[in-house]
Amino acid sequence: MSQTQLLPVLPLDDDVVLPGMVVPFDLTGAETRAAVESAGARQPDTASLPGIRSASASKAEVLIVPRVDGELADIGTVATIERVGRIADGTSAALLRGTARAWTGEPGQGPGDAAWVRAEPVAELPIDERTGELAAEFKSVVLSVLQQRGGWQMLDAVQRIEDPSAIADLAGNAPYLSTAQKLELLREPDVAVRLEKALETTRAYLAELEVTDSIRKDVADDMEKQQKEFLLRRQLEAIRKELGELDGSAADDDYRSRVEAAGLPEDVRKAALAEVDKLERTSEQSPEAGWIRTWLDTVLEMPWRTRTADVHDIAGARRVLDADHAGLDDVKERIIEYLAVRQRRAEAIFTAEAPSDTAEAIPTAEAPSESAAPAVGGRHSGAVLALAGPPGVGKTSLGESVAKAMGRRFVRVALGGIRDEAEIRGHRRTYVGALPGRVVRAIKEAGSMNPVILLDEVDKVGADYRGDPTAALLEVLDPEQNHTFRDHYLEVELDLSDVVFLATANALETIPEPLLDRMELVTLDGYTEHEKVTIARDHLLPRELERAGMSPGDVALTDAALSRIAAEYTREAGVREMNRTIAKVLRKVVTKVALGELALPVPVEDEDLAGYLGRPRHVPESSLPASARRTSIPGVATGLAVTGAGGDVLYVEASLADGETGGTGLSLTGQLGDVMKESAQIALSYLRSRGAELELPVGDLKDRGVHVHVPAGAVPKDGPSAGVTMTVALASLLSGRVARTDVAMTGEISLTGRVLPIGGVKQKLLAAHRAGITTVIIPQRNEPDLDDVPEEIRAQLDVHPVATVREVLDIALEPAAATLASAA
Repeated sequence: MSQTQLLPVLPLDDDVVLPGMVVPFDLTGAETRAAVESAGARQPDTASLPGIRSASASKAEVLIVPRVDGELADIGTVATIERVGRIADGTSAALLRGTARAWTGEPGQGPGDAAWVRAEPVAELPIDERTGELAAEFKSVVLSVLQQRGGWQMLDAVQRIEDPSAIADLAGNAPYLSTAQKLELLREPDVAVRLEKALETTRAYLAELEVTDSIRKDVADDMEKQQKEFLLRRQLEAIRKELGELDGSAADDDYRSRVEAAGLPEDVRKAALAEVDKLERTSEQSPEAGWIRTWLDTVLEMPWRTRTADVHDIAGARRVLDADHAGLDDVKERIIEYLAVRQRRAEAIFTAEAPSDTAEAIPTAEAPSESAAPAVGGRHSGAVLALAGPPGVGKTSLGESVAKAMGRRFVRVALGGIRDEAEIRGHRRTYVGALPGRVVRAIKEAGSMNPVILLDEVDKVGADYRGDPTAALLEVLDPEQNHTFRDHYLEVELDLSDVVFLATANALETIPEPLLDRMELVTLDGYTEHEKVTIARDHLLPRELERAGMSPGDVALTDAALSRIAAEYTREAGVREMNRTIAKVLRKVVTKVALGELALPVPVEDEDLAGYLGRPRHVPESSLPASARRTSIPGVATGLAVTGAGGDVLYVEASLADGETGGTGLSLTGQLGDVMKESAQIALSYLRSRGAELELPVGDLKDRGVHVHVPAGAVPKDGPSAGVTMTVALASLLSGRVARTDVAMTGEISLTGRVLPIGGVKQKLLAAHRAGITTVIIPQRNEPDLDDVPEEIRAQLDVHPVATVREVLDIALEPAAATLASAA
């Protein structure tokens, strides 16, 4: 189209026809029929219409104008009427071919009922080299789309198109373009711009097609794989069924027969059969099938009907404890009491429920034995013992000895560091990787429903957003509740009343009070030097000789050498470091033997230790020269404390600052806790208020700063037993009298000067003995606690129970004359 024409308007709703498109139109619509009929009628007299050429003599033309939202656009497509006729269903239709773009101009008059307008041609911009490149690229993309969509019949037609404008208008056939996008292409006179827009849209569509085809292919492959797997599984089931019928055996995964033959408790059996029913209704491809199988395997592996027969030889149990552990007489006595009460309870229950003629049938076997029958009815659970003490005193090995003495199996459950409540109660089965709790796993590991379970490091259990494991332990350890314990994973009741629970802890402060209330506390305060020598000679040395590949007698450490190791190389509450030290000596000996420097057997005396271990690590203050001792200057006092490693000696230092340069008030250093900070404030307040009575120059304290320091500042310290030591340090500083080197003290004070009782007397006196202290000051109200201290330790210590601070100062401080003499 090169000039203006007068053409009938054919409105097109919500679609656009671009030049080059061949589109069929249904002639049942009034507007479409009127436009086609008017175009085919006689052409008007063009003489009265200057500038208007007559229509083609061969084919009539119409102007297809898009109508969007009820409004005709200002541009349309000139189209020739290729054919008019009827389609297969008898409906009249016309086939139109778009030829050129045209703006809709002024309305005109023509034959028929259609609206006529002047169609003004759209002048296209010249085609340059870039336009040709874009056309080639767009043509290539269109061919790719046709190949993806299977439009093979159009490939040849598209390949024959060379005109860039016609190539750009191919986008009008794209179903993925909206009406607005097609109208935008119709309006654009620049072929290059049309090509860029069409290319961008078509590339995006091609990428989407590729992704869709990839997904469709993956889905088809997966479906084919699943169908193949399903068919193979059905064939495998049929084969297994045939084999089972032939040889009378059941398939390996016949859970129903396994549950029926397992002899489970009735409630557990019902729950297991319900899960078997669910498994049979579940598809093999479903993840739930795997979860159900795992649960059934766990239930079938539990020893529901298996129990070991208890050994009721109390004397034999005592012999086992004595053979495995030296010392700890009070602890072993409490364990024997515990076992005796359990035996008595079991006998009473058996007598009450068993027939009279079988009342004597109480097991007395010396070794663990198994029984498939359920235990005698009733709850056997008694107290839960909590073995508390520093590391290395034998808490875990005591649990093993209890299990050996009872003839039961022993399982250790490490609780240190766990923070998830599910570790105790188990995970819900809805979680991926769900497992039963540690208690259930311990019973399964033991293979018995009545093992001895040691809950190790119960004081190191944490809590976070996943729950509080200590709260879950309340039900496990409560004799009134644990006979119906329900694990979240098993979801069936588990009777824990016949399980012997033992717990171990280093520090009781971190155990929640409700949990500690469930347990009976048995403290292991540590060993004396004589007990350590006995343990090392009878237990540690033979074990380390075996580990070093030596025979008994190849290396002999004398008692004097072992005593020196305990006093000068280890100095601990337990024997763990002593064990390492003995192992080090043996390694040195093995090395020297290998080098030919020694010949077996090798005796090791106390004077030989320096050659194997080097210089002693712990030297008592009393063995140092007077000038080298910490208490050789005023303001230093020796105190006693209890830490997670047992009893220990600590020193308190005090100094006065010049009021003009050092400021006033009280300064505290050494990572002290709130309780020790308050003890220092109470000590200072007491001396300020009672200084005149004690003959101390405290008048100038208001103008001078007081600094109290506890060495080893990297270690946090707290506890209600340092008040006496801080008071003595301050009194020594003010009076100029040094504290006695051989004196250590413990106790808290009040503002009135009373010495208040404290805890851990036994551990503190053992620590004083290890440090070479000969005189100990304790509160008078703690005097009954001396009964817990071994007699050999009390014989070597001069213990002074005191009631007031004045008594403490009289004992702890050197006389003024002695202080002056030492200074001179």
